[in-house]
Amino acid sequence: MSHISVLLNETVDALLADRNTGVYIDGTFGRGGHTRLLLSRLDENSRVYAFDKDPQALAVGADLEREDARFKIIHASFADILDEMHKLGITQVDGVMADLGVSSPQLDQAERGFSFMHDGPLDMRMDNSQGQTAAEWLVEIDEEELANVIFKYGEERYSRRIARAIKQAGYIETTAKLAEIVKVAHPKWEKNKHAATRTFQAIRIAINKELDDIDAFLPQAVELLKPEGRLAVISFHSLEDRLIKQFIQKESTLPEDTGWGMPSKQIDTRQLKKISRIRASEEEVRLNPRSRSAWLRVAERLSLKGAE
Repeated sequence: MSHISVLLNETVDALLADRNTGVYIDGTFGRGGHTRLLLSRLDENSRVYAFDKDPQALAVGADLEREDARFKIIHASFADILDEMHKLGITQVDGVMADLGVSSPQLDQAERGFSFMHDGPLDMRMDNSQGQTAAEWLVEIDEEELANVIFKYGEERYSRRIARAIKQAGYIETTAKLAEIVKVAHPKWEKNKHAATRTFQAIRIAINKELDDIDAFLPQAVELLKPEGRLAVISFHSLEDRLIKQFIQKESTLPEDTGWGMPSKQIDTRQLKKISRIRASEEEVRLNPRSRSAWLRVAERLSLKGAE
């Protein structure tokens, strides 16, 4: 299955906010769907910078660089967005977007080891040129910590039972073997879901430090934004969406008055204004079932001095 960019027009529309010029960042290039539409909507003086860790995504980005002089691909995590842009002499941009989680090509290619639907080596690394594979990580992590990871990142209620079974199995070479171990250990799973869904999600998030990267990325993105610049982030599961929601909420809300009942001048530290929260349409979900769980959250940068 080829990659279909989720909430494509909605994301680019929200990011541009009726502009057709400026400097923009795609924090998760993937196969370039959002970036290509963005470039098609921008004038010849604009620039788009994209980040990715996946070697296959970087190869696609290199091709686009050769096609369009306005574009540059950067081999780095979006968690390093501020340092990488400063290296290029860029301190402010007009918009930042990100499409979180795992991409369709990563899921569909058995050799990447992300999915129990396609048997392959148990890898799961976004950047498979470095770091531990999931198989290596599972050998090193102890049972209690693994149970905690599966519970926290997979929201799996049977995490301890599953962790025990995984550790008792020893070295697990393939996705199919891990899926079968989890299936046998799991006493009850959700209708229309594989027993290993939550466990695979948890392991992938852990070895790629996905939530840590989101935590690092969001404040850096806001620091880069010009006043009225837009942040647009697509998430696919509740853990990601919760982080984005809480961050935007915090940055768009006045701090509590700590004047202990005495008259005081409240310092306005707000940096963002909420713009929208958008779901995929029924038509998009019909054409691309993976968009069913997607949420797009959009916020706008206030004056650098805070809200007026």
